[in-house]
Amino acid sequence: MRIDLHTHSSASDGTDTPAELVRNAAAAGLDVVALTDHDSTRGHAEAAAALPAGVTLVTGAELSCRIDGVSMHMLAYLFDPAEPGLLAERELVRDDRVPRAHAMIGKLNDLGVGITWEQVARIAGDASVGRPHIASALVELGVVPTVSDAFTADWLADGGRAYAEKHESDPFETIRLVKAAGGVTVFAHPAAVKRGRTVPEDTIARLAAAGLDGIEVDHTDHDAETRDALRGVAHDLGLLTTGSSDYHGTRKDVALGENTTDPEVYAEIVRRATGAFPVPGAGGPVTA
Repeated sequence: MRIDLHTHSSASDGTDTPAELVRNAAAAGLDVVALTDHDSTRGHAEAAAALPAGVTLVTGAELSCRIDGVSMHMLAYLFDPAEPGLLAERELVRDDRVPRAHAMIGKLNDLGVGITWEQVARIAGDASVGRPHIASALVELGVVPTVSDAFTADWLADGGRAYAEKHESDPFETIRLVKAAGGVTVFAHPAAVKRGRTVPEDTIARLAAAGLDGIEVDHTDHDAETRDALRGVAHDLGLLTTGSSDYHGTRKDVALGENTTDPEVYAEIVRRATGAFPVPGAGGPVTA
């Protein structure tokens, strides 16, 4: 059973539509795929409607958080998307994306880069605008060769020359809100040092004590040594360990199913969730 619990569609900063994403998941041989767009559940209905036979959809989101000045992302699975508290917090984060993008564009202009809001808006389309859309504009302009190369201190990385802050949730409050909505929380790519500062191990321990369910261990931004260290942290704290692609379509050079989650861990996530059930494709297995 092949399970990928972290993917993005054009509802946030991926290039596949939600329907294309689930069809591509089937073509990649996945049995389970989670759609975890940034601070958004807008793609879930389209993905569920297009779900091929034999593929199960896990609804979720990747929530933007910040603690002690460090940005971090929280994967939330199988929560009730209409739960008022969590919905209000997601809307706060989404609403701050446009002014933040304008601020970063202004900083890039000051650095001599001829990027415009119109260019970024065209790339984002109907999605909530984010740094990857600005990074794609930098690629179009020939400023950097790839989207990943835009996420450096020279450009858009946390604290970089063109970085601007946005509203990000307190992770302890996020855990509480997701739990209240019946969901399960997993700390995304906790040791992705090339993205900027990461939270220390003692903070992960505090999050675990507050109800964090797991950490994403097998991720393209974690080398073998880092994965081993994170497994040790998870073991010591009693946390689940997941693996995933963090797929963004053509925006990043990562394939669906590049990393996967153990079926027993997936089953435990489903068991803990009370806000929503996985969605089986027509003829697919019922998983909850």
